[in-house]
Amino acid sequence: MTPRLNALFIVTAITFARVPFVFLFMALALVEAFRPSLALAVIATACLVIAAVTDLFDGLLARRWRVVSAFGAMADPLMDKVFYLVVFPTLLYLLARQQPAESVHAVVMLVFTVLYILRDQWVTFLRSVGSAYGADVRANWMGKLRTAISFPIGCIIYVYLACHPFWLPRPLIYTLEAFAILVNFASIVVYTKQYLPWLRRAIAAA
Repeated sequence: MTPRLNALFIVTAITFARVPFVFLFMALALVEAFRPSLALAVIATACLVIAAVTDLFDGLLARRWRVVSAFGAMADPLMDKVFYLVVFPTLLYLLARQQPAESVHAVVMLVFTVLYILRDQWVTFLRSVGSAYGADVRANWMGKLRTAISFPIGCIIYVYLACHPFWLPRPLIYTLEAFAILVNFASIVVYTKQYLPWLRRAIAAA
């Protein structure tokens, strides 16, 4: 195997490593919810942090080793979607278990989760339209910003739910969630403007 193929294999492995760590987090978080344990909460948090860190290193290494590929450009957003689809519903479930103390928060998290999923569906649709006309479908700066803030926010919300530390008051969690929702909306706007020419061409050709 050539050095370039080795580098490409490593980068791809890091990208896909997000999946097992995300599902391991979900399993540990659910077990911890029924059998409270600081050790389980710490391990679950570590799995979530590792899953988040893989998003930083796969792109960084791909650029450093010059193995950026169209496959990687599509695989990375897919792994991000797996993170959102597993982590945010898990957090929603954990919030719902803490009724009635977190009843309002559970509604906020439900809206948060639905908006994230809807945004990803819309951007996937835009990319599909753009790819039919040869558009560059790599994540733009707003998509990268959304990912960069969403992963740590997910980690922080879990630590809050599992441990309720004094240094993570509920108003701070609400503020972080509101900020993530605003960035999510901004991402929708930026992607829609970016793919608007291709969308218009697709509508005109219909």
